[in-house]
Amino acid sequence: MKAVFDTRPGSGYDDEIQTRYHFPDRYLDGARKAIGDWIVYRAPRRGGGKIGYFAAARVVSLDPDPDLPGHSYARMTDFLPFDEIVPLERATGFYEDRLNFVAKRSLIGRTLQGHSVRTISEIEFGEIVRDGLEKTLDPSNAVRLELDAAHADPETLALVNASEEEQERRVVQILMNRKIRDASFRRQVCEAYDNTCAITGLRMVNGGGKAEAQAAHIWSVASGGPDVVQNGLALSATVHWLFDRHLISLTDDYGLLVSHNRVPGELRSLFEQQLQRIRLPKNQALWPRPQYIRQHRATFLG
Repeated sequence: MKAVFDTRPGSGYDDEIQTRYHFPDRYLDGARKAIGDWIVYRAPRRGGGKIGYFAAARVVSLDPDPDLPGHSYARMTDFLPFDEIVPLERATGFYEDRLNFVAKRSLIGRTLQGHSVRTISEIEFGEIVRDGLEKTLDPSNAVRLELDAAHADPETLALVNASEEEQERRVVQILMNRKIRDASFRRQVCEAYDNTCAITGLRMVNGGGKAEAQAAHIWSVASGGPDVVQNGLALSATVHWLFDRHLISLTDDYGLLVSHNRVPGELRSLFEQQLQRIRLPKNQALWPRPQYIRQHRATFLG
């Protein structure tokens, strides 16, 4: 059954929301209903940021916390952040229908307090996710995100070109579609890096708005890496090729490591200005996470 999991920074819970969600056992019944199904994450106002739904993920299993009695972990997979935070309410009312029956808007927070894990309907879930991925699924972005006929398979094209109502009904297929997930990842990574290669400094955008820079996963998806900006780098095509083959990597201080005996000499000039530190997003919260870098570097060193 679909559900909402509330989470916020500094809550005191041992969350790593891409892979685990930590909660008190009073929410066990609701969490059990979501095993094997999808949830949306919501940030409450008391978290200090924007209130709303910000990502989807799938619940794999539940485990008791061995160190803290009365608490459990939900093990998560297939985490996908939304293009933008989806507010609790839109012009036609709240996404969660139960909130439309609260007498006063000022009581919404109190109504949700004590319900940090709660089930929602398939319709509510579909509407939240569809609106959360609105930019990725927007036909006007298809070419720059490579969701056009020249790059996408028929199944992906059918999902992208479907009506909003059909997309809401097929939202799980959208969440599991690799091309759509890559498109969402690419858009967010390239925007974070201002469409500029983190290593060469090259920035090229064609007339259709498509950037020359590509989005590279630092810790590969095949090995368990998540589709989040902090696990990505904007790289030009040649550098992306070298990075994926672990011919170059990063230090914990964002310096560049180069396998000089394996990288052709004519390519090394690409790296001369970035050996001490690559170019990083202006928003430090979007910088690559050290644990992802170490995953990549382990293969580089090996």
